[in-house]
Amino acid sequence: MFITKLGTTIYSVLYLASLVNAAHGSTEGPAPYEDTSNLKYYYACNAQVSAEGKYCSPKDRSCLCFNDNAIASIAGCLYEVGKTDQKYTEGLVNQCSRFPNSTVTKDWFSKYVLIYKEKAKVPVRASKNSTSSNQSSNEHGQASVSRSAGGEGSSPSSSGHASGGKSSGGRGSGGSGSGPQRILYDYPIILNKRNLTLYQESYGRFYDNYNDSLYYGAGMYAYWLLILLLGAIANWSKILFPSLTKKMTGPLINWWRKNISMPATFKKKKSQEQNFLKFFGFLIPSRFETVVIFLFYVVTIVLHAVNSTAIKEDVFLNSKYKAELRYVADRTGITATMMMPLIFLFAGRNNFLQWLVRWNYSTFVAYHRHTARIMFALVVIHAVNYTVLFVKNERYTSTLTRRYFYWGIIATVCGGAIMIQGMLYLRRRWYELFLLFHILLAVFWVIGSWYHVVDFGFIWMVYPAIAVWCFDRLVRIGRLFAFGFPHADVTLLSDETLKVVVPKPSYWHSIPGGHAFIHFLKPTYFYQSHPFTFTDSVEQGSSIILYAKVKGGITHSLYQTLAKQPGRTCKIRVSVEGPYGESTAAKYADTAVFIAGGNGIPGIFSEAVDVAVNSKDGKNVVKLTWVVREWRSLYWFYEELINLKNTKIETTIYVTQPNSHIFIDEFHNRYTGLERLSLDKPNDSDGLSLEKDDSVKEKNTVEVENSSCDEKSASLNEKDDGCTIISSIKKELSHIDFKEGRPDIESIIQNDIKESNGSIAFVTCGHPVMVDDVRYYCAENISNSERKRVDFYEQIQVWA
Repeated sequence: MFITKLGTTIYSVLYLASLVNAAHGSTEGPAPYEDTSNLKYYYACNAQVSAEGKYCSPKDRSCLCFNDNAIASIAGCLYEVGKTDQKYTEGLVNQCSRFPNSTVTKDWFSKYVLIYKEKAKVPVRASKNSTSSNQSSNEHGQASVSRSAGGEGSSPSSSGHASGGKSSGGRGSGGSGSGPQRILYDYPIILNKRNLTLYQESYGRFYDNYNDSLYYGAGMYAYWLLILLLGAIANWSKILFPSLTKKMTGPLINWWRKNISMPATFKKKKSQEQNFLKFFGFLIPSRFETVVIFLFYVVTIVLHAVNSTAIKEDVFLNSKYKAELRYVADRTGITATMMMPLIFLFAGRNNFLQWLVRWNYSTFVAYHRHTARIMFALVVIHAVNYTVLFVKNERYTSTLTRRYFYWGIIATVCGGAIMIQGMLYLRRRWYELFLLFHILLAVFWVIGSWYHVVDFGFIWMVYPAIAVWCFDRLVRIGRLFAFGFPHADVTLLSDETLKVVVPKPSYWHSIPGGHAFIHFLKPTYFYQSHPFTFTDSVEQGSSIILYAKVKGGITHSLYQTLAKQPGRTCKIRVSVEGPYGESTAAKYADTAVFIAGGNGIPGIFSEAVDVAVNSKDGKNVVKLTWVVREWRSLYWFYEELINLKNTKIETTIYVTQPNSHIFIDEFHNRYTGLERLSLDKPNDSDGLSLEKDDSVKEKNTVEVENSSCDEKSASLNEKDDGCTIISSIKKELSHIDFKEGRPDIESIIQNDIKESNGSIAFVTCGHPVMVDDVRYYCAENISNSERKRVDFYEQIQVWA
């Protein structure tokens, strides 16, 4: 917990520091973002004076810093628009500071505005031809497109300077001009009034768009802050104010919980994979998650649509169409860059928001996917809009060789590749390859983003994303070294389940219902880690036990190794990263019902025992239901089932295929010597000699697979073996109620609600279909006649 809080502090400091640097600039390092809310007036004046005034040679970039008449013309412009305070005039100071011999000081305005008032005249060309100024303005606008599309206008740091900073000297001195034949003025000019309005409005909208983009990006963060705050209030109130929560069963709250916060988006489709055209599988978020994601799409669209209209006679880009393309291009680029830290944070294992909000990792991964898709869509719009501007520019070819340009292309291509390789179909079938390429592509995305924005003042927005990623990796490495690298006992059980018993350090505390990532330190896959729920060993209190179903990847490699080992067991050096997750709030309900399916039992079991042991005065009623396919499925979790005898947990086990006795002979290993059974005769009706050889022919086990213990057939002794073992199981686990056949989830939930003395919470983990059924019927029974509070929690972690 200390590490989590430390991470929160580090991230917050880094992010706030980046915002301060972005807003106020820095004297060292990459070019800072420049706040142009005050300087836009100077930039507009500088551009108009450059376009209408003729003072210097086109190649003289220092002209506006040494020509008194040019400086006085700019002072007059600022005077005419009423922006005379120092914060509006410091743009010229910044520009001229690059020239050591410049006489422009901070108080330059008061001197030169007097010169303007005394000597200013209407330019001769402007008085003879009223269209000359407009023509100059249009030509200047085209020049702006040339500079901006070339990359120097991609940020206010450079775009702003394009009309009064780093690169303005050329246009300021040359303007549109008329080449060698033009007349140089020896007096300050009075600017065209109509053009004055056009320039101020055009430049004002352009630079305001940069600042607005920062505000809109902050608005996107504000949206998530609100959602996270509401989620934290809802989840922490169950822990901090359980008595109050139990009473929250009014019509309005029940409607919200029944229709929004608890159910799947469409009936029972939440944890189950949905398929479209075979290769386009996908997962549907819960209804609440869907609402949150949908509203974020709406917020994003609105924030990028508002305040993006250019004036009809835009003089900055010489076209309303081009100006609006540029506005959208700049805004999408800025907000996309701002979103990077959020996306990295949502995807991290050590995401402190999991503890603050108490949402599980699957929820944050769902949000990670959609925010990443939105970010990529913004980047595509940014790239397309700039491409439209670029291709019409004569300097397009030279632009292709610039660092910011080709790294931007690399980042965009990597982002597109991530969108493709992140498809559920690929993740499910080649997860290790997906993860490897996902990380590599994300690294090149960050590198590309870095070089794309570093010269434009937005690198301060990339720093927090890198900080989040580095922090997550450092904590993960720290967790591995803190746990150590012990040898684990890994056993392959007959139903293709791996049992991993790992000694844990004395200071490593388990989280009931939590999960951990385990590394098997073999040369071929030591770098891979997979999440498993676990439980504390009932035989070895200093160990944890993880159970994994053999599928593909690491588990299949271990299966092949263990199948060749004597006893199908061996020692493998491992390390464990965790624990992750949080226990549910089921412990605060009057009745806690835990429903597990198959290999989903470890986390469910550990939390059920925790609730039963730590309930106040034993008032909490705890029920545990486990659904398994065959009797042999009990074997790998048998010790834990025996341990339930010492608790008050009401346990029920459903065996869905009770007549399947395949591999049930594994229980012979357990009963050898009749250590646990008191069988009077080795072959009587209650028992059978279990001291025979462990090996039973697979042929015989298959033959009795569909036999019933109720059938009287003496021809198959193997069937009698199976029935005897089942009888022994039921005898030793007499504290457990065994039922044959599939459970009726609807009836179970309805009966448990009726039997509860008050509030009731259902916690489930197992096959996605079963989990979705429990969710659905819990939601359906929120509004019950007894007005009992019904809560639902899922431990299943579906993110791949």
